[in-house]
Amino acid sequence: MNTATVPEPRTAAALAARRRKTESALERVHQAITRLRREKARVSAAAIARRADVSRTFLYDNPEARAAVAAAMEQPGERRSLMLAEQDDEREATWRERALNAEEALKAAHTEILTQRTRIGELLGQIRDLQAEWTQEAVQRITTENTTLKQRVRQLTTDNRTLDERLKAARSNLRFQDRRVADLEARIAGP
Repeated sequence: MNTATVPEPRTAAALAARRRKTESALERVHQAITRLRREKARVSAAAIARRADVSRTFLYDNPEARAAVAAAMEQPGERRSLMLAEQDDEREATWRERALNAEEALKAAHTEILTQRTRIGELLGQIRDLQAEWTQEAVQRITTENTTLKQRVRQLTTDNRTLDERLKAARSNLRFQDRRVADLEARIAGP
């Protein structure tokens, strides 16, 4: 068996590169945890892995990363439970307010519906009453009266126009006569 051995300097360089890559990944993990805490976001392995651009396997396999994630998830435990309790109280208060508003709106809607139904019933009763009262003879009589009244209105409108024209002519004649009288008085009183 012939196995090739890797020279010592190459191995050391590869190990150093791997160490730098791991340290860079660990630094990104710590920065991701800091950002999540600052944003008050939920701290989880998945969220840290996404933010740090590392695999979850790295978080679980690397002892320092695993310890950082565990500490981040445990540390805000009490503070997080207080925050969650406050958020729950706020949500419950808003939901309670919404429920009360919805109940009030529902009561108002039921009242309005009842009022509308009553009004609709009254109007339907009036329609039935109107339909029942009018016989064919009454309809013909009212139609005839309506036609007669329309003819009378047309006649009165024509008479009104005629009288208006006569009034305008009379006023014009009166103005003409007033001017002639003024001219005659001026001549008599004149030179």
